[in-house]
Amino acid sequence: HKRRVLTPMIIREILFYGLQSPQGEQLAAFVTRDRHHARIADVLRHIQTHFSEPLDISALADIASMSQSSLHQHFKAVTNASPLQYIKAIRLHRAQHLLSDSQLSVSEAAWQVGYQSLSQFSREYKRLFGDVPSRVVGSVLN
Repeated sequence: HKRRVLTPMIIREILFYGLQSPQGEQLAAFVTRDRHHARIADVLRHIQTHFSEPLDISALADIASMSQSSLHQHFKAVTNASPLQYIKAIRLHRAQHLLSDSQLSVSEAAWQVGYQSLSQFSREYKRLFGDVPSRVVGSVLN
C-alpha cells in the first residue's frame, strides 16, 4: 500500500527536479511535444476512420483538446499539411483507389469519399494527380 501511495509522489519529485535542472527547458519541450503528438495522432485516427463524413476544424480541435489555431500549428508540424489539406488528400487518394479498383463512376467515388460537389471533386483531383478522374475509370475499363 505504501508503494502505491509513494510512487506517484516520487515520480513527481523527480520530474520537478528534472524541470528545475539546466536541461529543464529541453525536458519540458520534449514532454510537451510528445503530448501534442499524441493528440495529433488521435485526430489522424479520427480522420482515417471518418474521412467520408463532414469534418470541421472545431470538432477536430475538440478531439485534440486544443484551440483551432494550436491544432493547425501542431498538425502541420507533424503532417506538413493543414488539417483540411490532409483530409482532401486522404479523400482523393481513396477515390483514386476506388476508381482504379472498382466499376464505380466518378460521381459515385466522389460521393463515397465525402464530396458533395462533383465539380469540386474533379477540380481537386486534377490539381493533385494532374489528370481528370474520368481518365482513371476509362483506363481500367479498356
